[in-house]
Amino acid sequence: MAKAIGIGGIFFKARDPAALSAWYARHLGLPLEDWGGVRFDEDATRPGSTLWAPFAADTGYFAPSTQPYMVNFRVDDLDALLAQLRAAGVTVDERTDTSELGRFGWIMDPEGTRVELWQPPA
Repeated sequence: MAKAIGIGGIFFKARDPAALSAWYARHLGLPLEDWGGVRFDEDATRPGSTLWAPFAADTGYFAPSTQPYMVNFRVDDLDALLAQLRAAGVTVDERTDTSELGRFGWIMDPEGTRVELWQPPA
């Protein structure tokens, strides 16, 4: 059975993402990257890392959800998991995305929150 194997990221809306990122960097020592978020590398034996990233308050990236956050789960087999979720009646976005960062798919939970599924590159 395909499954989630970790948290890929915590993403949330902010009125001023750059200022908020700077606040966290200053007060919690978060090591900001050029793109405005943080990459926490957990286990060198597994592909992927965990991200923390504020998004602009008016981002459309979380749509169709109206929630101010989105969780990204690292998964072991994106295609198999999406098929399992469809078979279980979960709302699955028909679109997937593939890039040098890996493969991505999206679902909606029962509360209307968009959830991102990420299969890191091998």
